Amino acid sequence: HSINMSEEQTVSLVDVLEEDEELEEEASAVLAGSDADHCSYPQGYVKRQALYACNTCTPKGGEPAGMCLACSYTCHEGHELFELYTKRNFRCDCGNGKFTELQCKLHPVKDEVNSMNKYSQNFFGLYCTCNRPYPDPDDQVEDEMIQCVMCEDWLHSRHLGCVVPDSVELQEMICESCMNKNPFLWTYAAHLVDDVTEPTFKRRREEAESSCRLEELHSSGQKRVQSGAVFWPSTWRSKLCSCNSCQRLSQAGLSFLLDESDTVFAYEKKGKNNEQKEKGNDPLMSALDNLNRVQQLEIIHGYNDMKTELKDFLQRFAAEGKVVTSEDIRQFFEQQQTRKRRRVDAGGFYCT
Repeated sequence: HSINMSEEQTVSLVDVLEEDEELEEEASAVLAGSDADHCSYPQGYVKRQALYACNTCTPKGGEPAGMCLACSYTCHEGHELFELYTKRNFRCDCGNGKFTELQCKLHPVKDEVNSMNKYSQNFFGLYCTCNRPYPDPDDQVEDEMIQCVMCEDWLHSRHLGCVVPDSVELQEMICESCMNKNPFLWTYAAHLVDDVTEPTFKRRREEAESSCRLEELHSSGQKRVQSGAVFWPSTWRSKLCSCNSCQRLSQAGLSFLLDESDTVFAYEKKGKNNEQKEKGNDPLMSALDNLNRVQQLEIIHGYNDMKTELKDFLQRFAAEGKVVTSEDIRQFFEQQQTRKRRRVDAGGFYCT
């Protein structure tokens, strides 16, 4: 059951299982934060949700439109969809005036347009400053794509104009174009990025409470090169100025930057929590609840032992560079059955 990538390279089943598990966790985190059964339109402009665009219904050259997770399943099954990951403050367009023939099956009564929705090239399947599709059949370079937290476009790491940090998955990125559209962000970047020591000011408490944090940083005169994308440390949003006199963020429509629950990290955490609650309703867990403590422990230990033994079994093949065959797997489970019979004969309680 190995996957042959070429005559020289063989990928073990262990590798496949581990990669599948990682991809499944990522997908679950995104999808579990959105409702797969009900159109999100009645909720208005949803703070953050998984979104899709349909190339079948709204192709390039027409009006861009986006739909929620549930509509992508129910109303656009079999269509050519662009997966947009997540976007903020969006209301589902499915079946509204942007669609000439399709009617939404889940929530057919909608306004003709959602005037507060924001659209980009992503809704036509194009990304980055290079305006290319993803995956790109004409691009042979292996490169990850990273989402800007402001414009929410996805950019190739090689087109960011900066060195991508090793901990990229833990940091939010703002692309160079968004930085230049909001130049006050360069002042923050000079103090909050690259482990720069922030300036200290000796002032009376009354002055400190009434002053603008951004003006303090700006007056320090500390500069940085104003080019390339910026990767921000995990706590950067909490350090932005929110004083009454500072209206830059709200005037620029960027008040979401002051909301730490706006982040994709917060959304994914919510999705993972939802998934854990769903697992709590699993039939197997319900069955375990009806057993006494000793029976529960014996079943759980037996399951964990089997899982550990299977992984050890597969890793031996990977270490020796051998291909796992269906016969190998059959023999493994036959050995498990033999061991289980011995345990049952010895008087223990085990799940059959």
